[in-house]
Amino acid sequence: MARPYAPGPKRFVFAAGDGNEQQVSVGDAQEAYVAFSAFFRDRGAQGAGTYTITDEATGQSLVLIPGQGVITRTEGADRPRSEHLRIDRPNRYLLSAMLFFENGCAGLDHFGQWFSDPADLDAPPETRGAARAAAFTTEAAALGEVARIWADSGFVDPSDAFHVFFDSHGADEDRADRAELLALIAFLGLEQVAAPAGAAGGEVWVRTEARLADACARWA
Repeated sequence: MARPYAPGPKRFVFAAGDGNEQQVSVGDAQEAYVAFSAFFRDRGAQGAGTYTITDEATGQSLVLIPGQGVITRTEGADRPRSEHLRIDRPNRYLLSAMLFFENGCAGLDHFGQWFSDPADLDAPPETRGAARAAAFTTEAAALGEVARIWADSGFVDPSDAFHVFFDSHGADEDRADRAELLALIAFLGLEQVAAPAGAAGGEVWVRTEARLADACARWA
């Protein structure tokens, strides 16, 4: 799903499950985001159910289904290819729209846990995370995935000794990503340490080393 997404003025079609549709012409991703945010919030108050963003020029689309906790990205007008993602935080719906406006389907690689079969979304989060981790068989790819997870919600401890993942998150959040991260930490031989007193229950603390620092720097 890495087709280059051409910059410049674009036309998008916004559609909601209640039949409402809106066509917009925008100059940049931020303008598109502002327009869609208003569309999403206005229709959400009326229970639209699904929200679709289509870029007809590229054959790419994004579907948000808040009631099911799912988003779907589709690429290719002639032979469409779809992938599905389970959303565990409500703020990710509009974030996914912004990433799509910025770089189409490729921009949504930020989230990571995509599946071609929607039935896979029904597996427990820990199972989905373990399956995702098993797909990374080289050190470089695994480090890149660890860095992606860190960039989503992590920080470097003020001591510069630790990379912290899932900043301020509880143990019931990000379960799939956490399971994936723990498997990748073991695969890479990184050192996980006990979180300090007062840290949120879902945080994962990893001792910084050159490989990890370099990979995360590329995502910062």
